[in-house]
Amino acid sequence: MISIEDFAKVDLRVGTVVSALPIPGASKLLKLEIDIGERKLITTSGIAQHYKPEEMVGRRVVVVANLQPAVIRGIESQTMILAASAEGQRLALVTVTEDIPNGSKIR
Repeated sequence: MISIEDFAKVDLRVGTVVSALPIPGASKLLKLEIDIGERKLITTSGIAQHYKPEEMVGRRVVVVANLQPAVIRGIESQTMILAASAEGQRLALVTVTEDIPNGSKIR
């Protein structure tokens, strides 16, 4: 269990995927650029077995905007997109269907 104060430290934002590329030699990873309004963030995401790069461009996703960057396969990954999974099923991205600006905070 975490406290509400701990949860409040996580900065969840709405973003739009503006580019998606496969990462050479990494069959599970895609490199995504995500527009969160005031800036664009890069992530390496383990979704390549579920989504093709061309399926990702234009998707409205939820990201962790204040995640500590990590270098993965030589790429500085600055954020994480949220997704749900269940055994034996396709990964499901957490998406936004309403018309709300990129960078909007998830509360």
